[in-house]
Amino acid sequence: MGLVDRVKNILLAPKTEWTVIEGETSSTGDLMGAYVAPLAGISVLCGFVGSSIVGVSLPFVGTYRTPILAGIGVAVFSFAMAFVGIFILSLIINALAPTFGGEKNPAQAMKVAVYSYTPAWIAGILGIIPALGLIGIVVSLYGLYLLYLGLPRLMRNPEEKSIGYTAVVVICAIVIGILISLMAGGLAMLTGGGAMMGGMRGSGPAVTFDQDSPMGKLEGFGKKMEDVGKKMEAAQKSGDPNKQMQAAMEGLGAVLGGGKRFEPLGIEQLKPLVPENFAGLPRTSLGADKGGMPGLPMSKTEANYGDGAGKSVELEVTDTGGAGGLMGLAGWMNIQGEKETEGRIERTRREGGRVVHEEFSKGGRDAEYTVVLGDRFIVSARGEGVSIDALRSAVGSLDLGKLESMKDIGAVK
Repeated sequence: MGLVDRVKNILLAPKTEWTVIEGETSSTGDLMGAYVAPLAGISVLCGFVGSSIVGVSLPFVGTYRTPILAGIGVAVFSFAMAFVGIFILSLIINALAPTFGGEKNPAQAMKVAVYSYTPAWIAGILGIIPALGLIGIVVSLYGLYLLYLGLPRLMRNPEEKSIGYTAVVVICAIVIGILISLMAGGLAMLTGGGAMMGGMRGSGPAVTFDQDSPMGKLEGFGKKMEDVGKKMEAAQKSGDPNKQMQAAMEGLGAVLGGGKRFEPLGIEQLKPLVPENFAGLPRTSLGADKGGMPGLPMSKTEANYGDGAGKSVELEVTDTGGAGGLMGLAGWMNIQGEKETEGRIERTRREGGRVVHEEFSKGGRDAEYTVVLGDRFIVSARGEGVSIDALRSAVGSLDLGKLESMKDIGAVK
């Protein structure tokens, strides 16, 4: 498969693309040379142009440009480290597989690491305009979702353990990224990149932002992450591995929550949202659970409906709790679009403050309708022998307004 097609498919149709990737026999050399090299190369090139040619505009200072020599050095180093980082991450993914009920497979682990990094490299293209850097960070977060989908498919771990597996891999990836960034920063200093920045450390008037503005929200997020850092430092000094892991998980939860953390709704609050009849079908089973890990709790209720004659629907109502920041990703990016193939149609759109996703076969054999509420709750209905119109109407008949009104319940300070 060509590079452009693979990038497009893994970003727009990850569930089906991971299935295709699972059956491919790609060597490490093929992945590194035909996929990592061009994407990482374009990313670092755009970063070089943005930092050394375009420059960063700083309030009260003007435009700062990284010296050409330093920029070239950092670009070359970053390109080399892209391969090193992917290789190390694949080793970690493979080593952790048995811990989460998966199967060790170095080749599959390499594919998970490589393709999960796709959004980060695509986001790197935005580096050509430094002011778009924050958007690039948001785009990169989509890689967490790709990782979450790819692990159970390629590493064979149970899906219920995917959140924990993903969280630990993400923490390792963050550590790898920090180490690489520190080394890149040291290289820039050695080649003169820090000269001007050093001269800018003066005592000047403090700059404040409206807390509701984008910069104000970013500033607030930074303060919260500073508090998380202090907790992690205290846990490190304690020498207690359990406290260290708990602090790490809470820190991850703060990141995934966009600086906010929520204790998910209780099962007793979610169950009433699941009716006895749905889409004209009687309920045949009902279940609910609440769990997760420190800093990343979730709760969910699900029910199955059917007539025993070929029509069936599965309804899920999920409170993502600590991972609300991921749910807000589609809203931040204003993701909308439509994809149509010979037999299927897939649509994503915004309806007010909600994000709606529809996917169904043209013959009406199956359909899926999902709505994200308050950047926190997910209501999803999947049916066999039920039309998308029926699912849309059935979900619309639920008390979505009541659920949406509870988006701020359980906030953890």
